[in-house]
Amino acid sequence: MSEFLVVGEALVDIVEDLGGARSEVPGGSPANVALGLARLGRSAELLTWLGQDPRGSAVVDHLTASGVTVLPGSMEAARTSTALARLDRDGGATYEFDLEWSLAGCTPTQDVSVLHTGSIAAVAETEPPGALLDLVHEARRTATITYDPNLRPSIMRDVGAVRPRVEALVAAADVVKVSEEDLAWLQPGADPLGVASRWVTDLGCALAVVTRGADGSTAVLSGGRRVDVPPQRVPVVDTVGAGDAYMSGLLAALYEHGYTGAGRRADLHAITDPAVTTILGFAARVAAITVGRSGANPPRLAEVTTAV
Repeated sequence: MSEFLVVGEALVDIVEDLGGARSEVPGGSPANVALGLARLGRSAELLTWLGQDPRGSAVVDHLTASGVTVLPGSMEAARTSTALARLDRDGGATYEFDLEWSLAGCTPTQDVSVLHTGSIAAVAETEPPGALLDLVHEARRTATITYDPNLRPSIMRDVGAVRPRVEALVAAADVVKVSEEDLAWLQPGADPLGVASRWVTDLGCALAVVTRGADGSTAVLSGGRRVDVPPQRVPVVDTVGAGDAYMSGLLAALYEHGYTGAGRRADLHAITDPAVTTILGFAARVAAITVGRSGANPPRLAEVTTAV
């Protein structure tokens, strides 16, 4: 059985600093998650949509250098997508997207332990309609399904259209990681933990993790229990890729502790508070190392295990 299949966008981040200088680096939330998993020693395949152009080649080279397998059919786009990331004085980034997405017309590796999807591609239109959600439901026979909404209002725009697509994916997922910022846009005025609790109790996911930036993270477990995990405090260079690094750490730790694969679904619903604390603590260390350096540059496993 393969370990991880990640489905979603890969692109080039055009990073603009406070002085207006620009640099180009490979990015895209799902691609960053695949990269983070590979650097943490896990086998990761990526089903994406890139152009056969210099930017697409740069993205593939970046991913494969860390051990990610970019699946056949992923290189049929007319052009490679970009995201203009403007950094503020605190290292935070806002994004403007020029995105082309289609679900690649090939059959991914069968019998993966985890299928992960998220961000723009997860809620984008596909041909045929609903193709990605169909892929997710098919994978549930053998795999744990994980989802990170990682919402981008600048390109998604219509929250009324996006919300039901997000909730359909939450209902199909076993594990969801979502930021407070995502929930504030998706459900204005609602208590973030209240939304996450509803996703667990009403939509059936086993574990919903709400990330709260400098305030750490909170997991909502089956039955409505909550577990708070503090952040790892480090000087912040920038936050580019921080949420994706956290997601890759969360996935790698779930795999390492034996909670992945459809056969472990009941165990995931019965996960204990100490196990969740350990798993989220590892994810927080991965994210902390990433924000301590420039760009979406997640750590390798040895860096995490030696981190204080």
